[in-house]
Amino acid sequence: MFYWLLKLVVLGPLLRLLFRPKVEGLANVPGTGPVILACNHLSFSDSIFTPLIMKRKVTFVAKAEYFTGKGIKGWFSRMFFLGAGTIPVDRSGGQAAQAALDTLLRVLREGNVAGIYPEGTRSPDGRLYRGKTGVARLALESGAPVVPMAMLNTDEIQPTGTLIPSIKRVRIRIGEPLDFSRYADQRGDRFVERAITDEIMYELMALSGREYVDVYASTLKTSVEVPAPTRTRKAA
Repeated sequence: MFYWLLKLVVLGPLLRLLFRPKVEGLANVPGTGPVILACNHLSFSDSIFTPLIMKRKVTFVAKAEYFTGKGIKGWFSRMFFLGAGTIPVDRSGGQAAQAALDTLLRVLREGNVAGIYPEGTRSPDGRLYRGKTGVARLALESGAPVVPMAMLNTDEIQPTGTLIPSIKRVRIRIGEPLDFSRYADQRGDRFVERAITDEIMYELMALSGREYVDVYASTLKTSVEVPAPTRTRKAA
């Protein structure tokens, strides 16, 4: 109830007025049944605009620390993530990644929409980085279609480290659902999981027009260490 209250009554109308979302391909998101929404990750505001433009509720997972902060700031953080439909996951242990996937798998088995950032973290420089295979395991375990969704300019609206976003029109492009049911009997095959993940990342590259770098963003300490992109595509 809190999710829909924020979206339809409190924050949603204001955000739509200020940022005037322009969304291409919204009809590509199935209206019913389990769906995996695979997004590139440019900005903190991705987690705001994704639920805003969707007709269905989208569930992401986030580290539990976002829900345990103290004081006014902690309260606002907790209320925002709860209102956005985000589920807290303890990421302190070695099973953190599996806990996140198990949570999203439960969402899918209930016939809902699970959101995931295959890169695992925000892009340090706006380029698209190698996807982690969790999204493939999620697709194989659930049988749900994967809908690629590209945030086109959220890094301009709210660059990393910026608290207050710039007021400009947000642009989003959504691709057609990807069906990986042909791999249903190959769950656990790491080569298949890599192939599926790479196909998803290629679609995100095509949708976003961002350069692709075939390394994990999480392994980079500074943008200076980023190697030259292995594939490029001009923005549409």
